[in-house]
Amino acid sequence: MNAPTPTAHLMPTLALREVPPALIAALQARFGANCSTAQVIREQHGRDESAFTTVPPPAAVVFAESTEDVQDAVRLCAQHQVPVIPFGVGSSLEGHLLAVQGGISLDVSRMNRVLAINPEDLTVTVQPGVTRKQLNEEIKSTGLFFPIDPGADASIGGMCATRASGTNAVRYGTMRENVLALEVVTAQGQAIRTGTRAKKSSAGYDLTRLMVGSEGTLGVMTEITLRIYPLPEAISAAICSFPSIADAVHTVIETIQLGVPIARVELIDHNTVRMVNAYAKLGLREEPMLLMEFHGSPAGVKEQAETVQAIASEHSGKAFEWATTPEERTRLWTARHNAYFAAIQSKPGCRAISTDTCVPISKLADCLLDSIAEADASGIPYFLVGHVGDGNFHFGYLIDPDNAQEFATAEALNHQLVARALRLGGTCTGEHGVGLHKMGFLRDEAGDGAVEMMRTLKRALDPDNILNPGKIFAQ
Repeated sequence: MNAPTPTAHLMPTLALREVPPALIAALQARFGANCSTAQVIREQHGRDESAFTTVPPPAAVVFAESTEDVQDAVRLCAQHQVPVIPFGVGSSLEGHLLAVQGGISLDVSRMNRVLAINPEDLTVTVQPGVTRKQLNEEIKSTGLFFPIDPGADASIGGMCATRASGTNAVRYGTMRENVLALEVVTAQGQAIRTGTRAKKSSAGYDLTRLMVGSEGTLGVMTEITLRIYPLPEAISAAICSFPSIADAVHTVIETIQLGVPIARVELIDHNTVRMVNAYAKLGLREEPMLLMEFHGSPAGVKEQAETVQAIASEHSGKAFEWATTPEERTRLWTARHNAYFAAIQSKPGCRAISTDTCVPISKLADCLLDSIAEADASGIPYFLVGHVGDGNFHFGYLIDPDNAQEFATAEALNHQLVARALRLGGTCTGEHGVGLHKMGFLRDEAGDGAVEMMRTLKRALDPDNILNPGKIFAQ
């Protein structure tokens, strides 16, 4: 593999498409107050949590409240060959939501109803604007829950679009495994259905899997049917500190290779623990830390926990702290969920260039330790968290957005990290998605032939290239 320079992986130069006044007038006639051209609304929908800060906002924002709204908005934009960028809650980290070719932002956050709960089949159907916390609140009386937890209170539609996963993926899988069926509006404004509530099917192409992870480039999701799970009979959480990252990582590797059905195992490095302590007024030991959670019967949870504690002890793990009540577990997980915000506040005015990779579990220590050494040598402040039970981890490099040298250094670190993960048989992104930031890395990972096949699918389904253009690959 010929690794390109870091600058090859930055946002390409894409020409803005004209948004004719006739389209704005037609959208305002159809949607009334639900179509806004106000500067503040457009700017809100023209940025996300990525490092890209100079992309112009969309020409207008349409707030959809139904599948019919989505269809009409897409049809009107298709008539004028104007881009449509789906928008949920704006928590994207790789520039997915940015109007790089201009166009209309299609906000589906008001499509936030849980449409059907089928507890006997362990399924639920929702609109795309439902957030994961809202979903779990609405189904908790059934004794069931939806386990995918990317950290942020993301929308289910956005989680599908980026094939998200998060802290529970080591036990419950990712959105790929947990989406059964979809309703999708195509680039022509047609609503189609993919999949069913049945647990498996051999009927034709797997269009559901094609759409999950497509980042809004192949269709706009308007209904989503998900797997849900019984709440565990017993849950226990623990934190454990280690003298080094290596000790913590080898504990995780042995735990996974032994087949312990741990539900969550998260790594936080000492930098991040320090930031979280300052942010949340906690008193955690400022050493590398694992946060773990065990689900199952009381006897099963006890056995799992004892096994992991024994493994950790062999790697100098200490200061085990257990929690079995919801309040205690929430306190222990505060450190993980506050990591991003704690890091941002640790350097006022900074911007985080966040990146993630995922490698086979046997290669986790090699990839992680070399990447830490590079980050330490650079002098750039960073935070590190990882869903290390499935080989996935995240760096956030904290830079002054007006300092070109810091930006270049962070991009170089990102490039070196991803190149290392690919050499070790991993992927350029475990859960953030490709968006703008990782288009070059996708080519490195998949090869020109596979990327061209993706382009062929895109052209066939969206010949005028109106659905979130300029993401995944440059058209």
